[in-house]
Amino acid sequence: MPSPDHPVFTKPQDPNVPIWRYMDFTKFVSMLENSALYFCRSDLLGDPFEGSFSKANDMMRPPVYKDIPEEKRSKFFGQQADFNKWQRQWTFISCWHMNHYESAAMWKLYAKTNEAVAVRSSFSRLCELVDESTHVGCVEYIDFESQWLPEGNAFYPFVHKRLSFAHENELRAVIQKFPIVNSRIDSSAIPPLGITRSIDISKLFSKIYIATTSPEWFKVLVENICCKYSLKVPIVQSSLDADPIF
Repeated sequence: MPSPDHPVFTKPQDPNVPIWRYMDFTKFVSMLENSALYFCRSDLLGDPFEGSFSKANDMMRPPVYKDIPEEKRSKFFGQQADFNKWQRQWTFISCWHMNHYESAAMWKLYAKTNEAVAVRSSFSRLCELVDESTHVGCVEYIDFESQWLPEGNAFYPFVHKRLSFAHENELRAVIQKFPIVNSRIDSSAIPPLGITRSIDISKLFSKIYIATTSPEWFKVLVENICCKYSLKVPIVQSSLDADPIF
């Protein structure tokens, strides 16, 4: 279980808020096979702004840090920028969507075919099951043109995103695992594409949803796979498949 009151990670107001992961069938089977969550390297998530600060930070630093001589300030933030770029390779993220209902948008974004599933859990379940090296919290969406992004902790850039991503309503589990050799960072180390962390899938999942328009045989396949891995949770067809009433 992560530290309960990390200053950077904001809890949702409702600790039992449902969280979802939409994925193709192969990723689902991989989770069951490994009984683990996959944490993707942050610089491979597809957003070039991942782990960055806002333009407002760059503009406001001179007055905010006016007591620091300009030359020293410039050197510090230059070095800090290099570190910020580097740490993206050693920050690993598991992304979840917070919502009380299924999301048609999330199905389209993250389940490219009808052979896909959405697993449902909750913030409280996830927090109970991850280890202490994993931090969990809500993403805050800000205007990178005008809003200050908090500084002073390496996690801040990874729990803030641009307003254009607000539809994702994201909850993140984040691990920073720097390569340490003899108590020093090994800058020559080659980062992995991602890392996994063991987790009790049977306690994590509360329900499994089958993708919209998926054939009946696919639901049977998912049921059989869950049976193989002794996963006893409800499996339902997406409600978005229901016929309209006129």
